[in-house]
Amino acid sequence: MARTATIQARIDPEVKTRAQKILNTLNISMSEAISLYLTQVALHKGIPFDVKIPNELTAATLRKSEEGKELNEVGSVEELFQEIDS
Repeated sequence: MARTATIQARIDPEVKTRAQKILNTLNISMSEAISLYLTQVALHKGIPFDVKIPNELTAATLRKSEEGKELNEVGSVEELFQEIDS
């Protein structure tokens, strides 16, 4: 299938930079990633993941984590599982 359609989008430069680093690691161009996403939208006949407004507790927790507050750090995956199991 010919790839001749053009899409222009405005996006936060920081989001673009963070995404580009990940895509570079995966050896996928930004255009390929967008094409993959739109293909999945077409196949699923909608957004291929849940889009939800978080409840108050989740929203507050996300804000705190973004501010670096009330974080719990562990030294290893094993430590993490020990904490989860206890």
